[in-house]
Amino acid sequence: MSEDWAAVAKTINERVHALGWKQRELAERSQVSQAIVREIQNHTVERKRSDRTLEALAVALGLHPQHLLAVLHGRIPPALGQPREDMEDAVSARLAVIERRLSDITEQLAALRADLADVLSRPDRQ
Repeated sequence: MSEDWAAVAKTINERVHALGWKQRELAERSQVSQAIVREIQNHTVERKRSDRTLEALAVALGLHPQHLLAVLHGRIPPALGQPREDMEDAVSARLAVIERRLSDITEQLAALRADLADVLSRPDRQ
């Protein structure tokens, strides 16, 4: 599976903006050099970064430790508080994506059911 560093940059930039941080603050909080943070944020140099670097950035940003790694590989990021997944196990990773999507679909169906019940119960409907 290809790596999407542009998606990682977008995720980091959105979170940094939401937190009102500067690049330097993210570098300090994550213990990642500002040069590396700049390269990742600006998507200027596309090269393999260690999982520890992405984890340090994710944790500093208040995300699940594997959030950026999941984004990099096109997976749905785990929610904060979820247990760590073995990202090397392709079957487990795919099952986790399917489970999350199924959960999302279930929530959407429940909302649609509620909306439909509301529409059907309106007095002007008759």
